[in-house]
Amino acid sequence: MTPTDEKFELRLARTDADLFAAQRLRYEVFIEELGGNGPLVDHDARLERDAFDPYFDHLLLIERKSQRVIGVYRVLRGDMAEKAGRFYSEDEYDLSALKASGRRLMELGRSCVHADFRGSAAMYYLWNGLGAYVLEHDIDVMFGVASFHGTDINAIREPLAYLHHTHLAPKELRPRVVGPHFQTMDLMPRDQIDPRAALKAMPTLIKAYLRLGGYVGEGAFVDHSFNTTDVFLLIDSKKISEKQRALYTKGRRG
Repeated sequence: MTPTDEKFELRLARTDADLFAAQRLRYEVFIEELGGNGPLVDHDARLERDAFDPYFDHLLLIERKSQRVIGVYRVLRGDMAEKAGRFYSEDEYDLSALKASGRRLMELGRSCVHADFRGSAAMYYLWNGLGAYVLEHDIDVMFGVASFHGTDINAIREPLAYLHHTHLAPKELRPRVVGPHFQTMDLMPRDQIDPRAALKAMPTLIKAYLRLGGYVGEGAFVDHSFNTTDVFLLIDSKKISEKQRALYTKGRRG
C-alpha cells in the first residue's frame, strides 16, 4: 500500500494468521511490558484482543528477513464504526461534537512497535502507511487515544497541563472524557510550565501527533486495567501543511 524497502514490508492484515501476529505483538507490549489486561486477553495463547478487532483494518510492519510483525496500528473508518455500533473510544469519551461535524472520520488505535525496533524508522513507516490510507479514503479527521504509562497523575502533571493549555481541540470538535474516570489536565498554571521539560516527559506517539498539528480532548482517562493514563488526540488532515504531511506520507529511512 506504500513504498517500502528491502528490510521492511508494510501492508494490511489479510488472514487470521496476520491478525494473530498483530495480537501477539500487542500482548508482548501492552500486557507483558506495560502490565495491562482485558476481558478478552488470551494469556495462554499470548494474544491481546478485543471485540472490535474484526471491524478494524490492521496495518502491519513486517521485517522481511524474519517475517516477524514488528509494528502494528489498527484503523476504523466511520463506515466501519457504523457496523461495529460505535467507535472504540466511545467507552471513554463523548464524541458527539466530532460525529456531528459532518467530517469523514478515522479512529486509530493499538499502536506499538517491538522493543528491538524502537528508536529506528519503524514508527515512521507506520505513519507512512497511515498517510497512504488517509489519502486513499479521503479522511478529514483522524483521532485516537495515546497513553502515558502508569496512573500516578502527579508524576505527569506538567505534560498533561502543557497539553491542556497549548493544544486543546476547538470546541466544535472537542471530545470529553465521560464518567468517573475523568481526570482534569488543568493541573498547573500555564506560566509555571517548562515546555521543554513537558515535551521531554511526553510519549513519542503524542509528540508525533503534535508535530502534525494535533489537538487533545478535554480531560485524561485513568485506565487502571491497562495501567495507563489516556489522552485523546485528533488531527485535521486537511489542515496539515506540506512540510508536516511529509512526516507521515514519506517517512524516513533508518
